[in-house]
Amino acid sequence: MSVLDRFRLDGKRLFITGGSRGLGREMAVAIADAGADVVLVGREMDSLESTAAEIRKRGREAMLIQADVGIPAEAERACQVALERHGPIDILINNVGGRRIDIATQDLPLEKWQQILDLNLTSTFLCTKILGGAMVSRGQGGRIINVASISGMVANRGIGGRSYETSKAAVIQFTRTVAADWAPYKITANAICPGGFMTAPNIRWAEQNPEIINTFKTQIPMGDFGQPEDLGPLAVYLASDASRYMTGASLVIDGGYTLW
Repeated sequence: MSVLDRFRLDGKRLFITGGSRGLGREMAVAIADAGADVVLVGREMDSLESTAAEIRKRGREAMLIQADVGIPAEAERACQVALERHGPIDILINNVGGRRIDIATQDLPLEKWQQILDLNLTSTFLCTKILGGAMVSRGQGGRIINVASISGMVANRGIGGRSYETSKAAVIQFTRTVAADWAPYKITANAICPGGFMTAPNIRWAEQNPEIINTFKTQIPMGDFGQPEDLGPLAVYLASDASRYMTGASLVIDGGYTLW
């Protein structure tokens, strides 16, 4: 067997939240390129259809579920629909997330705090519970990939909304605990921790706060932000047999930002 064969995902099925745009889109397309069919979950049907077209160009099946998994009931519904109509699920990527607010802690309303925790953390818990739980019951292993952030390790400068850092740190620890619990079932759980990537929300943030974003850029040893397609190969690795012996890891991909 060629070493590259260990990265193939033929016959596998991926469920990915926030899979229609940005980092999620690139990971979904990369995993389809490696041979997997994909269940895409997102809020907007137009962007879901656009990403589905890219997946189908690669000869893979793309199934769409329109849902806002930042709302717990919607996350549960999306997972149940996936199991009933598109199962079994072999690979779960909990990608959806975001900061969405810039409010100092002393002014942050409880409901705004909870909204961001639901978006970043509760959605990850529910999808892992339901789809990962189905992997446990099925008894044939599986792959869980949680998109955390370097913000789960450091505090971002010049911006409020610390519910983001808090929830991403919790995602990292949740990943570790699930990895420990489910290793006997041959299910791996790993976290990806991106740094600065020029997704649509970050492009908007850069336009509104050019000084902060330029300062951020100067603090990256590699001298530039990441591009969404940089995450695709890492997602394929974590989804495939190539990462069979890796679990509970938090893989930083940030151009060296957290080195100093």
